[in-house]
Amino acid sequence: MRILLQRSDGKEAAWIADFKTLLPEAEIVFWRERATFAPCDYAVVWQPPAAMLPALSEVKAIFNTGAGVDALLKFGEALPAHVPLVRLDDAGMGVQMAEYVSHAVLRHFRRFDDYEAQGRAGIWQPLPAFDKMDFPVGVLGMGVLGTRVLQALAQFEFPLRGWSRSQKHIDGVQCFAGGEGLDAFLRGTRLLVCMLPLTPDTHNLLDRARLSMLLPGAYVINVARGAHLAEPDLLTLIRSGHIAGATLDVFRNEPLPQQHPFWQEPRITITPHISAATLRRESVAQIAAKMRRLHAGDSVAGIVNRLQGY
Repeated sequence: MRILLQRSDGKEAAWIADFKTLLPEAEIVFWRERATFAPCDYAVVWQPPAAMLPALSEVKAIFNTGAGVDALLKFGEALPAHVPLVRLDDAGMGVQMAEYVSHAVLRHFRRFDDYEAQGRAGIWQPLPAFDKMDFPVGVLGMGVLGTRVLQALAQFEFPLRGWSRSQKHIDGVQCFAGGEGLDAFLRGTRLLVCMLPLTPDTHNLLDRARLSMLLPGAYVINVARGAHLAEPDLLTLIRSGHIAGATLDVFRNEPLPQQHPFWQEPRITITPHISAATLRRESVAQIAAKMRRLHAGDSVAGIVNRLQGY
């Protein structure tokens, strides 16, 4: 077995070491532009450059070391159609995402930002508490990670809502689906969590019209992709008071430029795309197990539907 490995972060040595531990019979080849190497069985990539596409056309499967595959699908028809694209199912990202979203939800609901501001001003003053029953939390995207987040939030007894492209059922969650269900989902949500894959259908999904459907005083958490959110529209609605604030981990341009108006808006909490990092050892273990199955002629989970974008 020959594995072609590509990383855009320069951390290839640790990945190679883990693959050699789990697949000692495999030869690991690290991709370099203009390098010459024999054809490989599988490719393991993260944000590959266009120059790698010819090499990807020769493998039996492409494994993406992240939950989102938009960095691959952006190549469109140039990405070899005959090669299956396999995403990570979870590999430790679910619990991280649940931690991040739960923290953001509770920080806003318990008014910790307000108490922090009072503390800096030396003010001792209990604030009126929000009524949890008037605080429905809606998760956009009920895939593996979105479902994990809903399960985590369930223990806090918020009214929970979820939206997905196709109809799903999760105990304790009011589920909506499809274009006809999106407006109803938004109109009953006060705290919105975006966990959608980025596809042509979800690009700019959260624009002024849809954000305005949220209940007054809504709060937005985006841990998916920056391109889901129309950034100027969010600012307009925060400044108008319809949206109380936001916690944002992803942005259209990363790192977020210093001149971006989000930095000057105190009601927006910014984190540098850290809501759920890829855990290398867990990811390698999952990918190695799938490679063994494919090599034995078996099927694997996580094959991307390119028409749907995930």
